[in-house]
Order: sequence, then C-alpha cells, then structure tokens
Amino acid sequence: MSQGTGWLDRHVTGYAEWLIRWRWAVVAVSLVIALAAAAGGQFLGFSTNYRVFFSPQNPQLQAFESLQRIYVREDNISIVIRPHQGNVFQPGLLRDVRALTEDAWKVPYATRVDSLTNFQNSTAEGDDLAVRDLVPADSPLDAADLVRIREAALAEPLIRDRLIAPDARTLSVNITVTLPLKSETEVPESMAYARRLVDGFRQAHPEVRVALTGSVALNHAFSESAEHDIATLVPLMYGVLLLVMGVLLRSIAGTVATLLVIGLSAASAMGLAGWLGILLTPPSVTAPTIILTLAIADSIHILITMLQNMRRGADKRTALVESLRINFEPVFLTSLTTFIGFLSLNFSDAPPFRDLGNITAIGVAAAWIYSIGFLPALMAILPVRVKQRPIGYAGAMDRLADFVVGRRRAVLAVMVAVVAVLVALVPRIELNDQFVNYFDRSIPFRQDTDFAMEHLSGIYQAQWSLPAPGPGGISDPDYLARVEDFADWLRAHDIVVHVQTITDIFSRLNKNMHGDDPAWYRLPQERDLAAQYLLLFEMSLPYGLDLNNQINVDKSATRIVATLENITTNELRSLDDAAAVWLSENLPSAAGTTASGPFVMFAYIAKRNIEGMLTGTFAAFVLISLTLMAALRSVRLGLISLVPNLVPAFMAFGVWSVLVGQIGLASSVVTATSLGIIVDATVHFLSKYQRARRTSGASAEQAVRYAFSTVGTALWVTTAVLIAGFAVLSLSTFEINASLGQLTALTLFMGIVADFLLLPTLLLLLAGRGGRDSESTLPTVQQAAE
Repeated sequence: MSQGTGWLDRHVTGYAEWLIRWRWAVVAVSLVIALAAAAGGQFLGFSTNYRVFFSPQNPQLQAFESLQRIYVREDNISIVIRPHQGNVFQPGLLRDVRALTEDAWKVPYATRVDSLTNFQNSTAEGDDLAVRDLVPADSPLDAADLVRIREAALAEPLIRDRLIAPDARTLSVNITVTLPLKSETEVPESMAYARRLVDGFRQAHPEVRVALTGSVALNHAFSESAEHDIATLVPLMYGVLLLVMGVLLRSIAGTVATLLVIGLSAASAMGLAGWLGILLTPPSVTAPTIILTLAIADSIHILITMLQNMRRGADKRTALVESLRINFEPVFLTSLTTFIGFLSLNFSDAPPFRDLGNITAIGVAAAWIYSIGFLPALMAILPVRVKQRPIGYAGAMDRLADFVVGRRRAVLAVMVAVVAVLVALVPRIELNDQFVNYFDRSIPFRQDTDFAMEHLSGIYQAQWSLPAPGPGGISDPDYLARVEDFADWLRAHDIVVHVQTITDIFSRLNKNMHGDDPAWYRLPQERDLAAQYLLLFEMSLPYGLDLNNQINVDKSATRIVATLENITTNELRSLDDAAAVWLSENLPSAAGTTASGPFVMFAYIAKRNIEGMLTGTFAAFVLISLTLMAALRSVRLGLISLVPNLVPAFMAFGVWSVLVGQIGLASSVVTATSLGIIVDATVHFLSKYQRARRTSGASAEQAVRYAFSTVGTALWVTTAVLIAGFAVLSLSTFEINASLGQLTALTLFMGIVADFLLLPTLLLLLAGRGGRDSESTLPTVQQAAE
C-alpha cells in the first residue's frame, strides 16, 4: 500500500470509529446546526423586476437606464380587448373602454394612460387648432360619430397597429407605470389593481376576450413562476427521490437517512441564503431542487458500498467503517469539483445565475458535511437488514466489465465515431432568447401576450434616442426629414409592426394648420414654424398626456419606438447593427446610437453570458483538472480524466441541435455546472481503478473490473437519481429552468455513457501490454481494499 493512501486510510478509519462511538451526539449537533442555518429562510424574498437578470455593468442595461433618465422611467401594463364578433366600434363597448381608461389612472404608480378613447386628436377649427379626446365624454356615439372615430383612428399612424388593429377588431388600453423601485410589493400592487379592472370588464362584457400583458406583467410573471416552481417542484422532487431510492437501495433505513441528509442540506443552503440577503429569482429558486438532486450522490456512494459489504457477510459496523475508508477521498473530491463548478457561475453576466451558483455551492458543501457526519452516525443507530448474496455472484456491473474489457477496441471505435458525429452537429444550434418564450404556455402572461401579438401588436420593442444638433434642434427641418427617413427605413422591414415617431405629429399639425388639407400632411419646412406648431400642440394637451415620452426637456433629442413581431434575438441584433450603420451614414448627430429596451437587453444577455461563462468554465476546468491530478497523484490519469469530463457536454449539445435546434440563456451555464457533476463519476471510477493498481498490484484489466464491481452500481444509481432530479426541473413553467434541467439531464446521461464505455477503454489502451491480465485472478473487493 502506498504511504499516502495508508496514512489517509488509517485516519479515516479512526474517524469512522469515533463517529460510531459518538453517534447520538453527532446526530444531535448536526440537527442543531441545520436548524440554526435554516432559520435564515424567514428573510428570503422574491424579486419582481426583470432588471435583476442584468448586472449594473451590463451595457444594454446602462443604455436603457440612460434612455429612461432622458425621457421618463416607464414600464407598462397593456389591456388588450377583442370582441368575439364584430369590430370595436360599438357604442356600449367604446363607452366602457373610456370608463376603463379613466379607471386605469388609479392603478398604483400609473403616470399615463393611452387608449383609442383619450387619444389627443388634433383638427382644424377655422384658424384655430382644436385638440380633444378622440372619444369625448359627451360623444353621442351615433352612426355618424362612429364613422368619424373610425376614420380618424385608422388613418392615424400614431395609434394604428399600436392602440387599434388595422382590421378594427382589437384595441388596447396602455397604462404607463413609473415604479419607484424601492419595494418588491410595487409590481404585485399594480398587477392586482389591473387584474381587478380586467375582471370587472370581463364580467360586463362576456362577449369580448381581454388579455393583460406588458413589462409589468412580465415582471409579475417572473415572480409567479418562481413561486409556482418552489411550491410544486420541491415536493415533486422529494417524491421522485423517495421512489427512486426505495427501488434502487432497497433499504428503508438508507432511504430515510438519505432523505434527511438532502432535506438538511437544502434547508441549510436556503437558510444561509436568507441570512446573506439573497433575493430569489426564477433561476435561483431552483436551487433547492438542484441541491436535493446533488446532495443524494455522496450518501448513495457511502450507503451502496456499506450495503455491498453487508451482503458479502460483513457486520454493519465493519461495513460502515469500510465504506467511509474507501469513499472518504472520492466523496470529498466529487463535492469539491461540484462546488467549483457551481462557483464558476459567478462569471455569469446575469446575477440570478450567480445566486444560483452560490446557493447551490453552499448546499453541496453542506451535503458533504452531513454525508460524512450525520449520515454514518444515523446509520449506526438505525437497524439495517440486507439479504446476503452467495460468493461468486456476478452482477450486472461484472457483466458490463467483461463486455468492455473483452471488446475494448470495438467499444472505443464506436464511442469515437458517436462523439465525432454529435460534435459535428453542434454548430447547427441557433442562439435565441425571446423573453416571452421564457414562460410555459400554461402561464396566463404567455397566453395573453401571444394573443396580443397575434391580434394587435407585440410587446417586443426597440427604442432609439436620436440627438438633434443642439437645444430645440428637433424642430430643424433637415433633422426631422432624416428622422422621418429613419422611421420609413424601419417600416420597410417586415419584422417591424409599428413605428412611433414625433415626425407623424409634426405632419399632422402641418395638415391641421392648413385647414386639414390632406395635401399638407408633410413635415413643415421652416424651423420656427415647426417649433410654433409643437408649442401650440403641447399647450393644448391635458395633464399626463404630454410629449415627455417622445422628446427630452430641452428638445434636443427625440425617441423612436419600433414595435416588432415575435422575432428571434438574432434578427433583432441584425436590425440593431443595420440601424447603427444607417444612422452613422444618414444622421451624423446620432452616429454611434444603438437600440435599447427590455427586448434588446434580453437579445444580448445570452451572448454576453456565454462569453462570461467561457471564462468561468475554463477556470473551473483548470481548477478541477489540477485538483484531480493532485488527488490522484498522477498527471497521466488526470489528463485521461479530461476526455470523459469534456466530451459529454458536446455530445449533449449535438443531440440538442437535432431535437430542439435553439439555445438561450440556460445553455450558457450548463457546461460549467454539469462539468462539476460529471467529474463525480470519473473521480469515483478512477479512484477505485487506482486503488486496485497501487494497493494490490492489479493489472489494468483487473483494476477496471474492480472499479466496475465496487463503484459501478453506485455510479449508475447516483446518475439515475441525478437525471431524475433534473428531469423534474424540466417540468418548470420557466423555460430557462426547464432547458437547464433537460440539457443537464442529457449531459449527465452522456457522462455515464462516457465513464462506462470511453474511460475504461482509454485506460486499457494507454496501459498497453501491461494492461493485460496475467495468470493471477482478479482480486476480490475485500482483497483489493486491504
């Protein structure tokens, strides 16, 4: 036996015997520590702001915040209304839409309400400019009035495709909400009031479909999805783990002890997150589910080895001590590599993933402590009965070992071919992150938003703030002409549904001041005249319906808002790049201006996150590799381990390219997190392989068979549990979490395939002739361990 291994075995054996002697005290102290940590759970809360996905250094967030400081900080709630039959120009419906518009001003934090009924329609009355609601309170809404309203609404580019559909069958009431961002109750308060308004309107008009969407609804959907996941996925996870462990372990005591370990680990991690003041978000709220999944691995390895020894005739105490002696080092290493993998999420550009990584890393550390302390102490107390197996019993792992050893070259060739094909498919994947698609179709926000985009207009917007040449410059005819050209350039794109621009107001005012002659619907050609038109119009606007959402205070810039179809983020980035080129060539004062807005931010977040996580994954990869080389005390084995650790992620993405074809924000963290988990199986297999080689002089073939015999069952059991756990996560109503679960489960499956088929064949190949069995027989588990 090597000196290092012997020293560690002696100390672990002494620790195990001490643990059994003081088992009651260890269990009591563990419970006290867990309760103290879990007490912090009372401080946990949910974030209700989509901005939490962006770090303060995110350039798209900085640009958006700058835009909102220039104009007004605004989020919105949009109430979309569509009659089942007929159009919206019905007297009763219009009256109630007007009432709904007036009531919408009472929504908490509402600063503006825009609808068809209160649109500030300007007309000529002799030499005067008249500005009034399109549907005034005293409107008769008779046949002639309805014709007037319809013609004005459908002819007005400011509201067509934004507040009313071109087919006149759908309209919206848009509530601008200025959130102070001082309390997490702001969004729920606004949404609760808006929902009461919508419910009342539905009751009064059962003949219409009413949808509720907008950025505030998006915020609320994030928190509701998180609350739904934590209420459903964690109990479901416990049920799945109970079923899987009961079937695979076939030990009531082992199942109970493991459930307690994972429960204490998750409770400790979430409690410590509360003590640290971490706010939960849809990604980080999955931490308990992931911890429950990961925490089980350490316990499974310790329990399976213990039960195997008992089935071979050892008493419980001896089997428990032996299990700790054999598994202490690999369990520590696997916990350390998983810990490193999740800590690497701190390289993510999205803070929720940093929180997910930190909370899960805490849970992994807690799981290791409970697995080597609380678990064996509890097992020493609980009664354990197992059915002994006859000497010479050959299990499934022994048969698999015979297959791999006997057909090593063929197995290796097939694995290399499969890996090559799957890796070649990876470039087919398209990067796409549409935030509406973050939510399952069962979520009301997703249903309502899909409805709004289908029948009226989307919630995807790109905004540009176009500087003019100096204060008051927005009235400059040359500037206005170039802004109008840019708006027309945007409208020429099929993906653009609507463009809101101040030039439409200038053209309408010019027509109004020329007796509403349609021939004068064009931009004024004199700066002073344009400025006078604008001043006259602004003075006629009621409170709350001014132009501060389109022009800045000193009138040196104007905002253009393009509403887009349900496009991919790749298409939006292409539009942004093309717009930047157009502006630099045609509007010098706006050179360097790029698009902004929530959709723009989400369009770039996956790309930025992938760039950040490349650094994080590389750092984790280097640390894990160095750790394995140091722990295994072998550079050669450390290098061999790199193959089964890296290959599974590429294989999984290759399969994903065929099944799904698109990846988003979740994919950027899968490689880093799964790397730390996949390493677990590699570490356990290599540690058993090396133990047989060093401690009993076994050949490579004997060592491979020993590794399969001693740890093979534990590996496929833990992998099955991990896959089941992440499969539960795939049931999340939040697409990022579901994709994370699906991709990680797929990667773990590829990982166990690589560890069972690729790793042993590589070990045998690189062992060369020295790897072939001599005439000596394969050592038993007990012999190799001694």
